[in-house]
Amino acid sequence: MLFDHSTGWGAVRPLGFISDTIHQRILLPQLIQEYYEVMVFFGRISIVFLIGLELDILFMKRHLHAAATIAYSGALLCLGLGGAISLPLYRYFAMAQGNESQHFAAFVSILMLSLTNSASPLVIRFTTELNLATSDLGRLAICASLINDITCLFLGVIASKLIDPKGFSMWSWLFSFVVIAVVSILMRYLANWLNGWNRNYKYLRNAPLACVFLVVLLTAGLTELMGDNSVLSSFLLGVMFPREGKTARTLLIKLSYAVYTFLLPIYFGYTGFQANLVLIGELEDFIGIVVIVLLSTGGKILGTLVACHRLKMPFKKGIVIALLLNLKGHFDLLLLSRAQQKMLWNHDFYSIMLVTILLNTLVSGITVAFVVNRNSRSFGYRPVALEWQSPESEIRVLACVHGPRHVPTMVRLIGGLSWSRDSPITAYLMHLVELLPRKKTANKMYHQLEDDELSDDDAYGGNDTLEINDAVDAFVAETGITIHLVKAVSPLTSIHDDIQNGAEDTRASVVILPFHKHQRIDGKMESEKEGIRMINQRVLRQALCTVGILVDRGLTGPSQLPCSVAMQHVAVLFFGGPDDREALSLSKRIGMNHNVNLAVIRFVLSASSISERINISSPENEHVLMAMPSRGVEDETDNAFLEDFYNRYVTSGKVGYVEKHVKNGLQTVAALRDIGDMYQLFIVGRGGQRNSPITTGMSDWEECPELGTVGDLLASSEFETNSSVLVIQQRRQPTE
Repeated sequence: MLFDHSTGWGAVRPLGFISDTIHQRILLPQLIQEYYEVMVFFGRISIVFLIGLELDILFMKRHLHAAATIAYSGALLCLGLGGAISLPLYRYFAMAQGNESQHFAAFVSILMLSLTNSASPLVIRFTTELNLATSDLGRLAICASLINDITCLFLGVIASKLIDPKGFSMWSWLFSFVVIAVVSILMRYLANWLNGWNRNYKYLRNAPLACVFLVVLLTAGLTELMGDNSVLSSFLLGVMFPREGKTARTLLIKLSYAVYTFLLPIYFGYTGFQANLVLIGELEDFIGIVVIVLLSTGGKILGTLVACHRLKMPFKKGIVIALLLNLKGHFDLLLLSRAQQKMLWNHDFYSIMLVTILLNTLVSGITVAFVVNRNSRSFGYRPVALEWQSPESEIRVLACVHGPRHVPTMVRLIGGLSWSRDSPITAYLMHLVELLPRKKTANKMYHQLEDDELSDDDAYGGNDTLEINDAVDAFVAETGITIHLVKAVSPLTSIHDDIQNGAEDTRASVVILPFHKHQRIDGKMESEKEGIRMINQRVLRQALCTVGILVDRGLTGPSQLPCSVAMQHVAVLFFGGPDDREALSLSKRIGMNHNVNLAVIRFVLSASSISERINISSPENEHVLMAMPSRGVEDETDNAFLEDFYNRYVTSGKVGYVEKHVKNGLQTVAALRDIGDMYQLFIVGRGGQRNSPITTGMSDWEECPELGTVGDLLASSEFETNSSVLVIQQRRQPTE
């Protein structure tokens, strides 16, 4: 039955009977409608719980002002535009039944929220597909969409009370929040217990995972029975769910796949089936669609651009963020469904709003993809050397390991780079697994295949993966520093490509590789696989960003000490050049850690060879003479860099500074041997083809050129020390 504005409710248009027949008997037959509704409820709870689970709380805390400014600038303008057009739309589409003022308030609030809301699940999905999810732009858009989504969610709860004021009860709200708080505490204990249960498994089994999700569903159902919105309770449970351990890791993997592959299509499909597009046949209907789409898109773009201009963001990035925030999704459909159930408007407007949601998402998504792909240089991976970054800015670390042996030192190094619990660091640990040649299976039937021939990439790594996961989980639980686990499975001849791709995907600032040798019990260095050395050499040659090679001599400290205390004394060896400046730039972040004592040791020519001195002011207005050998432009750059470092960190007492005066390579080796056991970690630049009088002759016994002259000496078995070594190579500028 169709509505005709000229004759009143109940008149039948042409094609109306056929349309209703197709819609009710083919698309939504009565037998399966209840099944769809149950699936939609499960889908809605899963989607919102996953949003809370994926929320990057630390990034949002650091960028709350920028994200909130962007989110609310576009939202406020859309709210105003929605309120401006609500009266004529209400007069045309609303069903005047009962309390008209109450219906009008509900109509206006739902229309305004529909224009304002941003679908955070679609924003997350779009940024991931466009390789923007790890960029500052993508994460800022995700945070802004989450703020918008959360705000609209709270406002939607209030709007639902306008729709059904009889269901409003302050006591039900209070009871719901108490239930959510109690369930969150119970789920935290449950998750911690499941993390320690069945330690032989890398991931949580399906049965306990189903129990965890059943708790979420029961809580959501209980809040629904109390008359409150289950969406809010599901989101809060996701936000408060503990992030560490295999429980959260398994939930993210399983829920992400299920939600984006099955639940979202079913949710959107069911809502789309409810729309009868044959009803949209009058000119006023098309005018309404165009007006709503233009106001929603224009309001989002204009408001977001104003905010981005205030935040001094480029115009192109502002356009991309605005279009991403214009994506519509589950929340809009939920509002429309609730209003449709209460018959706030006729079926024409319900279909019109569904078409506007579809058009908004299609137009915004296609435009974003076009802009990003056309300007790939602006939105792509553009690493900047640490030398030009502030130590307060975010550092993105991609640490690679071949097995559990390398994990303790790697995670403690990451802990040293994180100078506070809220320090801007994003860390990834990549497990490099060699893909061995498979047996020929062309002539075998399926039941004849061996287990290793049936396994997928997740099965590779064996118990090593389990040990790595446990070590990282223990570190995260102890320090609160989140480390994301990834895996690369490839032959050794091509695994360097996976490292490069991983650096690009994670937008890494620095890649840290394990050395191909490890220390034996007697202190000697023993080679593992020659293929590991080949990987390191190829990554150094094709580096997209700063690369470090870590020579592990057990940077673990006593087992009873916390991770942050195990690395107490660190020395940076400075000989000059871009790699040494990069090493010193990385060490700034370690020096800001209150549990680490950092010393910079500068090697300079002795007095007989000094051609230049520079003055640096100390806090007591005394002058400190720093000896600098003249080496042209490179030396001037080193002087300026060290002068700035000294004035900012040494004079304030955060970092120690020592100069070693030597005449040749022999004296340099002797000086290094004197301090060999004073520090737990040495950081030094690779140096390239360093040609300096103070390293003359040191390369005569060079064994591993990829470490540079000084790094090779410190990593050799002849250099008797228990100190680990981190060799840094600055990102090489690509040759045009």
